[in-house]
Amino acid sequence: MRIVVDAMGSDNRPGPDVAGAVLAAREMQATLILVGDEAQVRAELAKHDTAGLSLEVVHAGQVIEMTDSPTEAAKEKPNSSIHVGLGLVQRGEADAFVTMGNTGAVLTIATLFTLRRIRGVKRPALTAIFPHAAGRVVAADIGANADVKPEYLAQFAVMANAYARLVMGINQPRVALLSNGEEEGKGNELIKATIPLMRELKGVNYIGNVEPKEVLNGATDVVIHDGFTGNIFIKSIEAAASMVSKLLRQEITSGVVTSVGGLLAKPAFARVSKRVDPFEIGGAPLLGVNGVVIIGHGRSTDVGVKNAIHQARRAVEGRVIEAISEQLGV
Repeated sequence: MRIVVDAMGSDNRPGPDVAGAVLAAREMQATLILVGDEAQVRAELAKHDTAGLSLEVVHAGQVIEMTDSPTEAAKEKPNSSIHVGLGLVQRGEADAFVTMGNTGAVLTIATLFTLRRIRGVKRPALTAIFPHAAGRVVAADIGANADVKPEYLAQFAVMANAYARLVMGINQPRVALLSNGEEEGKGNELIKATIPLMRELKGVNYIGNVEPKEVLNGATDVVIHDGFTGNIFIKSIEAAASMVSKLLRQEITSGVVTSVGGLLAKPAFARVSKRVDPFEIGGAPLLGVNGVVIIGHGRSTDVGVKNAIHQARRAVEGRVIEAISEQLGV
């Protein structure tokens, strides 16, 4: 297996990107192809013990910044690490692409310039994988498609269901629509029009509508929504988690008794922190393009990059692209 790693993707590139690839190379039987400025990448590799590891470097002379316009960068930076890396997958020279880079640019380049969409897919979906009370949930779409049609949501369900089953190992994932109430009569016209399509999906365990609180309580394994709603949903969860964490720290350090209690509870807090740490997941798939693409946070650590690479490996081994194509009947 050959997996491309965008060495110029993270905010602190190429440090975490290269270090994460080295960690992953020690843990898996795969060749990792680091794409980026060759001089910088090799200088970073020299800081690590890479003896016996299957690592390659492919030069890419341009970098797409997080602040770049996705559309303009896709056109004006054809030698970017994202372009070159996705091109390797497109030509069959690699099996997957992993990046911590500009999400919009990855979406644009993958969809319009390199991999293209899987035949029959109307719109690709950005996903997020985040923890709930009983495990993890796949959410789609979280920003690629602000305005959607019912048939788009139904396809998101098919694709996210395949990923949850084949990569996350969930047998018969529960799939739900995000709404403002559990009852079938709740929701806007989009949700109401999507429900009949969801019921007709073969091989999808559709369980109905869920509210955000039910998603976090573990009522579903896959939650489907338009990109506008999904983006707000994810950002609200992140903001709430950050606020609760700050409040806990403030209250724990506010007095002697609570400080002592905080020390006693420190192991439990550490376990909770690990469960909600996005870097433990590493990245999430861009579903609907004709190749495995995993996108992580720009602020990822080396552990986050490593875990994103593992996500890519599992997606290739699970033959997610083939499963989506088969289920969509193409």
